[in-house]
Amino acid sequence: MSLWFAIIAYLALQLGIGVWASRRIHGEADYLFAGRRLGLLLVTFSLFSTWFGAETVMGSAAAIAEQGLAGGRADPFGYALCLLAMALLIAYQFRQRGYLTLGDFFRERYGHNVEVIAVCIAVPASIAWAAAQLLAFGQVLAVVSDINFDVALMSATGLVILYTVLGGLLGDVVTDLVQGSILVVGLVVLLVLTVSNVGGVEAAMGRVEPWQLRFTNPDEGILARLDAWLIPIIGSLVAQETISRFLGARNATIARRAGFAAAGIYLLVGLVPVSIALIGANMDLGIGHRDEFLPLMAKELMPTALFVVFAGALISAILSTVDSTLLAISSLVTHNLIDPIRERISPHPDSERSGAGIARVVVVIAGIAAYVLAQGGENIFSLVQMSSSFGTAGLVVTVLLGLWWRRGGPTAALLALAAGVVGTILGEYVFDLDAPFLTSLGASFVAFVGVALVRFRLG
Repeated sequence: MSLWFAIIAYLALQLGIGVWASRRIHGEADYLFAGRRLGLLLVTFSLFSTWFGAETVMGSAAAIAEQGLAGGRADPFGYALCLLAMALLIAYQFRQRGYLTLGDFFRERYGHNVEVIAVCIAVPASIAWAAAQLLAFGQVLAVVSDINFDVALMSATGLVILYTVLGGLLGDVVTDLVQGSILVVGLVVLLVLTVSNVGGVEAAMGRVEPWQLRFTNPDEGILARLDAWLIPIIGSLVAQETISRFLGARNATIARRAGFAAAGIYLLVGLVPVSIALIGANMDLGIGHRDEFLPLMAKELMPTALFVVFAGALISAILSTVDSTLLAISSLVTHNLIDPIRERISPHPDSERSGAGIARVVVVIAGIAAYVLAQGGENIFSLVQMSSSFGTAGLVVTVLLGLWWRRGGPTAALLALAAGVVGTILGEYVFDLDAPFLTSLGASFVAFVGVALVRFRLG
C-alpha cells in the first residue's frame, strides 16, 4: 500500500462524508449547528478530536522532546483543564439559553455593539488556530514525501475548504469520530513500538531524565510560569470551535456531560504523545526536536504499511481540525455580523437557505486567510499560543462575569474587551513582559469590575 494511496483514500473518505452530510443540510442551522441534534458520543468525540490536532501530536511532542514536561504544560495538561472548566462554567448555561454562537451571549447580555466587537476579536484567534493546522499538514507531507511545502499547503487549503463547504458541522463531527479513532490507535501502536525499541517498560522509564519531569523551566520567573498555565486554561475558555459542539448537542445535559468526558479522554490520550516524546528525546534517531519530531519517529519505528496508515490518519485529523475552525469563523461572521444586516435590508428574507450559502462563502474567505497566515508562521506552537492569547482575556472576563454576576453593562464590557487587546499588544510586543496574558487578563478584570461598581454606586 503506497503512501499516496492511503492519503487519497482518507481524503476521499472525508469528501464522501461531506457529500453525505450535504444531503441533510436544509438551512443555516443544519449547516452550522448540525440541527442541534447531536448525541453524547458524537459531541464527546468531536470535542476531543477538535482539540487533539497538530498542537498535541506535533507541536507539543516536539516541545516536550526539547524541554521535558515544561513544554507540555499547555498541551495536554492545560487544555484538558480548559475543557473541564468549560463543562463546569459554560456548556450547560450556553446550551440551556439556546444560543447559536458565542456572539449571541454578548448580544443578549450587553447589546449589539458589544456583540460586533467581541466577534471581531474572536475571529482572528480562530484564523491563527486554523493556520497552525495547515502548517502542520505541510510539515507532515514534507516528512512522508518529496512534495514542495507551498504546494502541499495550497492543496490542503483547497481540499479542506471544499469538504467544509459541503458537509458543515454534521460532516465535521462524523469525520472527527472516524479519523480521531484511527489516530488514537496509531499513537498507541507507536508508543508500544517506542517502548519495545528501547528494551521494555523498565528500560523506557530509565531513559527519562529527572529534569524532563519538571513542569517548570529553571530560568522562568513565577509570573512567566503562571502565564504559561493561564494561556491554555483561560485563553481558550470561550473558543467558538468548542462552544459550537456544546451548542450542537441535543440538550444542555448532554453538552455538560460531553465536556466532562472529553476532558478525561483528552488528558488520557494526550499522555501517549507525551510519553513518546519523553522516551524518544533520548533515543539516538537523529531526528532533532522540530515540529516534525513525532512523524519522523513514526517513520523510523513503524513498518511501512503501518506508517502509511498513521500518516494518512494524522493528515486527515489535522484537516478535520481546520474544518472545525473554519465553521466556527463562519458561524460568528454569518450569524452575528451578516444576518443582522440582511434582516435590516429585507425584513423577511429566506434566511435559512440563503444563510447557508453565505456561510459557505465565509468558509472560503476564512480558509484563504488561514493559508496566508500559515505561510508566514514560524511554528505550530507559536500559532496556537497566539490563538489562545491575543485579545481572549477580555472575552473570558466579559463572558464569565456576565454569566455569573448581574452587574456590569455595555460600557464595562467594551472597556474590558479593549483592555484585553491593548494589554496583549503592550505586554507581548511593546514591553516584552514575562506574563503578557496575565497582564491583559488583570487589566480586563479591573476595567470591567471598576466600571460596573462605579456605575452601580452612581445609580
